[in-house]
Amino acid sequence: MKSTETVRKILSYYESDNPGTKANIARMLNTGRLAGTGKMVILPVDQGWEHGPARSFAPNPPAYDPHYLFDLAIESGCNAYAAPLGAIEAGAATYAGQIPLILKVNSSTTLYRSKEAPDQAIHGSVDDALRLGCSAIGFTVYPGSDEAPEMYEEIREMSEEAKSVGIATVIWSYPRGGNVSKDGETALDIAGYATYIAAALGAHVIKVKLPTDYLEQADAKKVYEQTEIPRATMAERVNHLVHCAFGGRRLIVFSGGASKSADAVYEDARAIRDGGGNGSIIGRNSFQRSKEEAVAMLNKIQDIYLGKE
Repeated sequence: MKSTETVRKILSYYESDNPGTKANIARMLNTGRLAGTGKMVILPVDQGWEHGPARSFAPNPPAYDPHYLFDLAIESGCNAYAAPLGAIEAGAATYAGQIPLILKVNSSTTLYRSKEAPDQAIHGSVDDALRLGCSAIGFTVYPGSDEAPEMYEEIREMSEEAKSVGIATVIWSYPRGGNVSKDGETALDIAGYATYIAAALGAHVIKVKLPTDYLEQADAKKVYEQTEIPRATMAERVNHLVHCAFGGRRLIVFSGGASKSADAVYEDARAIRDGGGNGSIIGRNSFQRSKEEAVAMLNKIQDIYLGKE
């Protein structure tokens, strides 16, 4: 596909990257129904590891099969499909070249205690990503965790290796642990901080949760109120996170979150669009529905980003 002016402008923001890495960013931006628009809808399926297979796939049993998930991402016109090592290996040959892949290289589970110091185990590598033809690696960091400094060091090392061989880096930046309260995990000031941390760590694409208007840190709250940063609507809060992503020089997509109604999913997408975000990375709210419902939902989200809804 011939690159659009929008995609060329986005690629110009990544001034230190080699042609291989830029080509893989372009590959994600130029795939699917949103190709060339600068918008993205990504299907992530790491929830089986994070939450357990029954909680993730029992609502729609065909989703236990990784081939079903590859098919869903392709048939719905997503920009990319993200999954852990084994799930990508299970369909890598059958679906080679049909959709950009993001190898999720670390994950946590619900089976161990980690209240103050949540962490994730690394279970994939840059070599795995190269072998499987992936466009990017995906890595979660937990700003606020007592283990956060080690996680930052891990992704710095892995990202350096990935960039050296032309593979992009996607960072899931989810505040939790340490002194971060439950409400603080989605507080606007904390979400903005997490966004900036991911950008500063060298992410090409940043994944964060949609923020509330709550402000967690006392010193930050003073600044937000003194400078009157708009935060009354979700679109305004999304726009603030876009500013935190190097003033919009880094792609930022937003998590679909816990299972919710279709109308709530569409409302989120409109707020992301209106706030200048680059799109959605939406898992449970798609693959837990039947394929017909999921394709229709993902297509409607794409239509929202295309300005058709």
